[in-house]
Order: sequence, then structure tokens, then C-alpha cells
Amino acid sequence: MQESRLFKIVYYLLDKGQATAPELAEKFEVSVRTIYRDIDALSGAGIPIYTEAGRNGGIHLMNNFVLDKIVLSEKEKQEILTALQSINFTQNSDNSQTLQKLSALFHLSSENWLEVDFSRWGNKGTDKEKFESLKVAIIHQKCVKITYANSYGTISERIVQPLKMSYKSMSWYLQAYCTKKQDYRMFKLTRIIDLEVLTDGFQKSSLPKLDQSPHETYNTIVLCFPQNMSYRVYDEFDRTQISKQENGDLIVSVEMPEDEWLIGYLLSFGAQVDIIAPVYLRDIIAKQAKKIYEKYQS
Repeated sequence: MQESRLFKIVYYLLDKGQATAPELAEKFEVSVRTIYRDIDALSGAGIPIYTEAGRNGGIHLMNNFVLDKIVLSEKEKQEILTALQSINFTQNSDNSQTLQKLSALFHLSSENWLEVDFSRWGNKGTDKEKFESLKVAIIHQKCVKITYANSYGTISERIVQPLKMSYKSMSWYLQAYCTKKQDYRMFKLTRIIDLEVLTDGFQKSSLPKLDQSPHETYNTIVLCFPQNMSYRVYDEFDRTQISKQENGDLIVSVEMPEDEWLIGYLLSFGAQVDIIAPVYLRDIIAKQAKKIYEKYQS
């Protein structure tokens, strides 16, 4: 117990710079006397820790105690912190204490236990290259020129100021300020056909809360799938959006944008989906399916 607390005191001082004995006593739920004993124990173990009296005094570690042991550049430190924060985010867990320790130490080794493959099937890694390029642009605040295909099939060239990458519904998105639209936008990574990181920099601003695509209309779509489509239903929809019927059918109620992508998405299920609502979508799908049939019959 004491050994664990000693390490935590060191981590805390690395992060905060200094602390008072009462502050440490309150944080670690021990007496001030116990804290002073811990300081003596750390000093005896060779940790360069000392106390300083006076108004601005407190408990300190000697300057550059850890930094002298680090052979990483500032860029490499930022890369490590960015990676750690990404892991913390994607696992949806609170690893703030671990991040605090690692960001303070920087010399802990870790096993190569995690790999994220951004490429699609049959892809040679261009999605990964796009992600890496955008990450660099975000960290170093560089403008990016992108060629983008929106959900209506329109392809356009934009200059954007990249601010954040986010993962939603099995896809990566870039949140950025679009200089063409003079507004903040979200761009789906897989729809970025080409990109170039420019030398032009920008001043990072606070990112407002963005919807997935603020200019698309979202309606509630209700779908019915047979039980043999469970593998795909649970792959692509959240459990809270799915209800199972007594006969095994799966009813999905989900808010989705009504655009060309939705039509193609519903057609991808073939005859294994029944559109319950909105009813007019049934006619749109039927007409599109007829066009496909006639195309391959000619």
C-alpha cells in the first residue's frame, strides 16, 4: 500500500510541479505526518525530492528529474500523447490516471498490442495514409486541400482547416472549418478522394458542437429484417434501435438522412428488408430496383 502511494506521490508532483503536505495528505487520505514519512522514504530511495519553506514553498522534485532521461523530441512526445488519448477515447474508458503517469514519464515501454487498420478490403492503405496526413495537419495546424464527394454525388474541391478526427457509426470523420462555405463541416474520411497538406497555417479555434451533417434531413426509418439477417443487423445498428419479434423478425427504428446513399444502402439488403416507414420509400426503392433490372436485361 505504501509503495503504491509513493509512486502516486511522484506522479502527482511530476504533473503538478509542487504540492503542500496537507494537499497530498487530503488527496491520498493519510495524515500530514505520514506524508512527511513518505517524503523521507522517497529521498532515501534516491528520488531527488525536497521541501521548501515559505509562502510559495511546498514539496518539489528537482528540475528536469525526468526530462533529463528522455531522448524524445517535442514532436515525438506529442505523437505519443495523441496516440494515448486516441486509445483512451476509442475504449470509452477513463484512463486519465494512466495518461497522467505516462505523459509525465515518457520513458515507459509498452508492448505492440494494438493495431488499427483503416484500409478497406482490397485497399492498399490509402485510407491509413489519409488519416496520418490529417493527423499531422491537425497537430501542426496546417490547412488541407481536399477533393470531396458528398452524399448527393457532387464532387468539389475545398480548402479546410482541420480541427479534429472523430469516429462514429463505424466510420471516421474529419471536423474542420471549410473556407469555401465559411462554416464548420464534417467530412467522411472514405469520401475524401484526394488531399494535400498545405504550408499555410491557421489559428486553431474552439470547435462548436457539430451534427453528423447539419444540412441533411433526418427522418425516422423503420425496417423489418428476417432472423437470418441478424449478423448484419447487429453489425450495423445499435441494440437500442432493434426490437425482436416473437417470430424472430428484427424491427429497426433509426434516424437516417434521406439521400442517394440511403437508397443504395437499402438496396444492398436486396429482398431481405421490408420498409415499414416512411411508406413512400417503398415506391422509390421499387423504381430504382426496376431500373437496375432493366439495365441488366437489355
